[in-house]
This record gives sequence, C-alpha cells and structure tokens, in this order.
Amino acid sequence: MQEPRRVKITETTLRDGHQSLWATRMRLEDMLPIVEKMDKVGYHSVEVWGGATFDVCMRYLNEDPWERLRILKRYFRRTPLQMLLRGQSLVGYTHYPDDVVDAFVHKAVENGIDIIRVFDALNDIRNMEAPMRSAKQAGAHVQAAIVYTISPVHTMEHYVETAQKLAEMGADSLCIKDMAGLLLPFKSRELVTMIKEKVDLPLQLHTHYIGGMAVGALLKGVEAGADVIDAAALPLAFGASQPPIETLVRAFSDTPYDPGLDIHRIFEITQYFEDLRKRLGYSRGVTGLNDMLVFDHQVPGGMISNLISQLEEQKARHRLDEVLNEMPKVRADLGYPPLVTPTSQIVGTQAVLNVLTGERYKLVPGEVKAYVKGLYGQPPAPIRQDVMTKILKGDEPIQGRPADILPPSMDRCRRELGPLAHSEEDVLSYALFPQVALKFFDYRKNPQAHVVAPTVKTQEERREAPSEGVRKTIVPNGNAKKEELTVKVQEVKELIQVMNGTDISEVQLETEGVKVLIRKGSAQSVVVAPAPAPAAAPVVVSAPAAAPTAPAAEQPAPKAAANDPASNPNLVAITSPMVGTFYRAPAPDARPYAEKGSKVDTGTTVCIIEAMKLMNEIEAEVKGTIVEICVENAQPVEYGQTLFLVEKA
Repeated sequence: MQEPRRVKITETTLRDGHQSLWATRMRLEDMLPIVEKMDKVGYHSVEVWGGATFDVCMRYLNEDPWERLRILKRYFRRTPLQMLLRGQSLVGYTHYPDDVVDAFVHKAVENGIDIIRVFDALNDIRNMEAPMRSAKQAGAHVQAAIVYTISPVHTMEHYVETAQKLAEMGADSLCIKDMAGLLLPFKSRELVTMIKEKVDLPLQLHTHYIGGMAVGALLKGVEAGADVIDAAALPLAFGASQPPIETLVRAFSDTPYDPGLDIHRIFEITQYFEDLRKRLGYSRGVTGLNDMLVFDHQVPGGMISNLISQLEEQKARHRLDEVLNEMPKVRADLGYPPLVTPTSQIVGTQAVLNVLTGERYKLVPGEVKAYVKGLYGQPPAPIRQDVMTKILKGDEPIQGRPADILPPSMDRCRRELGPLAHSEEDVLSYALFPQVALKFFDYRKNPQAHVVAPTVKTQEERREAPSEGVRKTIVPNGNAKKEELTVKVQEVKELIQVMNGTDISEVQLETEGVKVLIRKGSAQSVVVAPAPAPAAAPVVVSAPAAAPTAPAAEQPAPKAAANDPASNPNLVAITSPMVGTFYRAPAPDARPYAEKGSKVDTGTTVCIIEAMKLMNEIEAEVKGTIVEICVENAQPVEYGQTLFLVEKA
C-alpha cells in the first residue's frame, strides 16, 4: 500500500455536475459570479469543458463554446482548467478525421485548456493515439482514462494491462473513469493498488454517486494510493453526478489525506450553487430504485432518464422494466461495450427498439450497424455471430484503426463555410456539428431575430429540452396575456414539442407574413394562415404524437390512397414502428428516392425514421411495387401510421 499523502480534488460542477443533473444547461452567466471564489480554493483542477458542453452551448444556449472557454480562462488565474475528450470522437458522437482531431486539440489548449482527459468508450487505445499525440504536441497535460465497467471480459488484469499501454503511449497521468458508479469500495482499493504497483504515474479516480457507492469507493481508492479524486459542489452532486466535495473534505480532515482546503470558503460556493439551483428550479440529485439496481442492469443514472424520455416519446413509459431487462442482453450480444457515450446510446436505443417492435434486431439504427461493422473500434469481446450476420447482411466488418479510413476534412469545411467562418474555431465547430453550427452562426449574425430559450427548469423539460433556434418565452396558464413568439415556420413542429412539455394551452405567433395559432387542450391543432388576409382559409398542420387526434373541424382529411388494403388483399401497408420524423430513403433502382412506382424487395430500405437521436431504417417486408406514399418528407409520424402501400409482386 502507498504511503499516505494529501489527496487532491478536481472540481466538476461546471462540466459533469450540470451535465449529469441539469442537462448541461448552466450558462456562462450562471458561472461567472462564482468562478473567482472557486479559483481561490486550491483545487487540483476545475473541469469546465468537453463532454456535452460544446454541443449544448451552440444547440440550446446560443453560446460560443470557444468564447466560454476563453472567458473562464481569464477568471481562473490560479487553477488549471480541465476538459473531457471522447478520444477520436472529440466532443461529438462519431469519429472525426485525424486533421480535425489535431486542429481541435491544439485550439482547445490555445484557448485555455491545461489538462485533457482522453478516453475511448471501448477502451480501444487505437482511438486515443491521435488525440494523445496532439495534446502532447500542444503542451497540455495528457490524462489517459481507463473506462471501468463490469462484464465477464472486464477483469482487473485487463484494466492494469490497459493502464500500462497508456503509460507507454506517453500519458502524464491516468484516470479510472467509473461513469456508471459500478466501482465497489473494496474493488476500488484492489484496482488502484494493482495499477500503482505496475505504473509509476499519478492516478485520478472518477466515479458517479448513482449506485450509492461513490464515497466509499473514493475513500478506499485514496487509501490505496489514488492521488486525485473528482467531486462536485453539493447542490449539483449525488444522483447521477459525482459525490459532494463538502462530504469528502470533511471525511479526509484530520487525516494524512487531508486536502488542506478551506471548508468555509467551499460552503460560500455551495450556497451560491444552492441559490442558483432554486432560482432555476432544479431538483437535487437523488438515487431511486432503478438507480440502486445499476449493478444488475448496469445502466448509468443519466441514461435511465434518457430511456424514460425515449419511451415517453414512443408512448411506452410503462415498458421501462422490459427495456432495462433487455439492455444487458443487447450489451452481451454486442461484445460487452462499456455504457458510456456513444456506446450507451447505441445499446440503449437498440434495446428500446427490440422491445417496441417485439422482435430482436428487426429494426437496427445506422449507428448500431456502424458499431457492428467496427467503425467505433474493437469491442471488448466478439459480437455474437448470428447477431452480426443479421445486422450486416453480408457486409464485412472493417479491420484496423477506424480513423484510418476517414479522409481529411478541414480544408473541405473551410471551403464550405467561406466567409461564414470568423476563425479557425468556427471551422472546427462546423466540422464537428455542421447543422448546429450553421444555426448558431445565423443567430450570432442577427441575434435580434432569435430569443434564447430560457434555461430548462423542470425534470419534464429536461427530458424535452428546447430545440435550437426557436425564439420563445413561456407563460403558464393563468396569466392574462397570450404567448407571442417569433419562430421560423419550419420550426412549428419543434415548438409543439416544447409546448407538450409545459402547461401552456395556446400560443400565437406571426413570422414572415404568416400567422400561426397553436392550441392544446383535449385536442391539439396548429392553424397556419397568411397574416395579411385573416379571412383566407387556414392550413391545419397535425400535431405530433403527444397530442390526441384533433377534432374533425380542424383535422385535415387523411391522405386518400387510391388503393385500400382492407378491400385489396394484394396490398400491404408499411407502418411506422415508432414516433419520429419521416425521411425518404434512396431508391434501389437508381432513382434518388423511393417513390410511387419504385420496386422493392424484402429487406429494401424504404425510408428513415429519426427517433431517439438515431436514424432508423424502415425496410419492406414483401417484394412488390410502391403504389402510394402516405407521408410527406420531413414530417412527424405516429406509431402505427401508414407510410407506404406496397402491391405484392
């Protein structure tokens, strides 16, 4: 066992804390009043960037993530700033080419990052090579993380071997990253002891409170030789977040591990975040029954909230237990990937689809296919052969490092952006999140045309986060004035989704010469009419899934098919297996899209339904000819809604 030493603390409130509990909705203006006090505490580092913060800044908060980093660096004069990097995926959800990785890492350091924690969801160290190399070249402290999980193939020896390889790759320090709170106290002591015996590098310990073991795991880990631990301010601790700083500082006080921090100054900071929590309307982090069962289903707490959101969207909230039972099975089928972004979404969404469709792997999103093909890296264990065969359908998995097949893209992104890019940072934002970045650049150019959505306040709103680019101010029922918003017409669908997460009953807006009335009650309808001519016949747009069917007076007549499956047994309806957005798919016969008259075979992809953050390909189950397309492109669809009519060959 290592000699006792003062333990150091990384403060995670400004990144992982609000990502775990507040859907990453803390704004820069919420941070700035307290950061100077945080800077004086004496933390080892403050985690302020990476993870979901980059995406959310632009997508929901209309903030430039690069500017946020630069401003925070000006205030944190003493404390190193730290970020979380998802290996070759950077701060996104897919792998990026090496030139994007290199440029991003250098700009992150240039703008203020001192410590970069790099991990790969599969512990495939090939996916960490490029970012670690770039971080070393940029002059950052490179912390290589080992993702901890429990499975038949994730042994202590596996973790120690991974730690040794990362040290050989040039890591300055190591981190045990326990994103699901699965690390038991005595396992923590064992693992830390084994790594410290084999690797002479500082070791940091990161865990989540969700299963109730976090404080014990950190205490035992420090006792075994861990040098640094992660913790969050009490109002953003517990639950799916980290354990509280205040508890840990007290626990280590008057021991050889005492971090030597001023607890009274820490509580001044705690009070600030408590007042902020109350002002924004967030609940405290809590551990519920499903969270305590994490050692059975191994689903991180934040992911459970996401699953609930997905199931509610599909009107299947009551099937959560079935999904939690299916997830370990899917995880085993796919080679026991650790459940951390993006593999958590891959496994979780596939489990939801297996339950909803009633047939395992009948519907497989493109991201799941990419995983099985090897585009995310090498799974910890072999994928079950029959599952691989069913998903790939004769396609062969790739060999080698996934990023090796990705062509450079920075020059292409510069050309595509042209004068829209004000800096190389803008090019990187676009390279990572093209559509989100373009919307943000549009906001930045003309912010008066947009109203920033208020910070999400309730648990329900956290699950139904406001869409980007929508200008809105929420006025609850009971206020005298009706809602007046400025939005783009094409964003009406998104506005309805926001309404469904609130108690607003009616919204009126006028934009680009169009008046829109959205009314919600026992039925929901959207009436669109030209503003200059109120007497003109309005166009009524169907509300999305969460609303009951609108009354006949306001409901458009259903698209009349020339053929009726009920009276023609040769006709087969292809229906939507989920709530989502319908997109036409490329046709198999050289036409740009499947259309009326297209020939389809069993297994032909006829459309894509975007749902649960993934693109889900819908396939024909018979051979024949499409005789009717019953949905317009990019329109919302319901579960069971007819998408196509196919005449059997």
